[in-house]
Amino acid sequence: MNKRQLGSSDLYVSEISLGCMSLGSDTNKAKEIIDQAIDAGINYLDTADLYGFGQNEKIVGEAVKDRREDILIGTKVGNRFSAGQEDWTWDPSKKHIKEGVKDSLQRLGIDYIDLYQLHGGTIDDPINESIEAFEELRQEGLVREYGISSIRPNVIKEYVEKSNIVSVMMQYNALDRRPEEEVLNLLSNHSISVLARGPLAKGMLSSDGINKVQYKAENGFLEYSQDELLTIVKEWQGYTGDKRTAEALALQYVLHHPTVATAVFGASSVDQLHDNLRYLEAEPLSEQSYEEIQALTKDITYQKHRMK
Repeated sequence: MNKRQLGSSDLYVSEISLGCMSLGSDTNKAKEIIDQAIDAGINYLDTADLYGFGQNEKIVGEAVKDRREDILIGTKVGNRFSAGQEDWTWDPSKKHIKEGVKDSLQRLGIDYIDLYQLHGGTIDDPINESIEAFEELRQEGLVREYGISSIRPNVIKEYVEKSNIVSVMMQYNALDRRPEEEVLNLLSNHSISVLARGPLAKGMLSSDGINKVQYKAENGFLEYSQDELLTIVKEWQGYTGDKRTAEALALQYVLHHPTVATAVFGASSVDQLHDNLRYLEAEPLSEQSYEEIQALTKDITYQKHRMK
């Protein structure tokens, strides 16, 4: 498994990594998925305090308690919630961030977090205060590096200009090419990496893509109608076969841009994990095929939260 540097940090993440939100509530099943992912070379696991209102962190922590040295753990903060209450409020304050990290460390059963991320963000947040909190946590040794999870170009720009983030997690796939408009180049110019979530576009770019479009995209997806999606997915299969699977192609597409450090996929079963691990066996994606895929899909742009 190739690894890519996260920004200009000392962290090197595997090109494909495991998003843990879909692991479910069965600790044994989650451990099996995580163990097989690590054995295959995946070294980055991504969770958040909000997933299952803390339960996902506990499950991940239990699953990796004997393998801490093999992995990098990323989690997120910014959503305030109370145990037993299935509701939350947005809170990017310094006080909450510094309280949140202690709760996450306890649930994960670890002494430090490799990548701590703000889970969202708006242009009206007390951004300087949030940055101060992350910087202090890094100085205290509770986090190694920090980043944000956001799709909002105006928020991303503020953090690029004001902070020492090493990464931005954002939705990016061959159907959602909005990051290509401005954000990828902005981050590349500042040596900040992207963690690309949703690389399979809700499964529409998987081997089961046609079925996924039929029952997940009845009202379309972004600027695509359902009929447009069905046409694209059928053509998508033309780039697959013995040389690569649909899943591998989806992962290869987002990893083509050098500022993408890792493609973060979810897996709720060992079979889904193995479908994504077929990426390791795939023939490299040629520049010609990459450009043909871009011609096949739409060059969608952000309509809100634009940079100024």
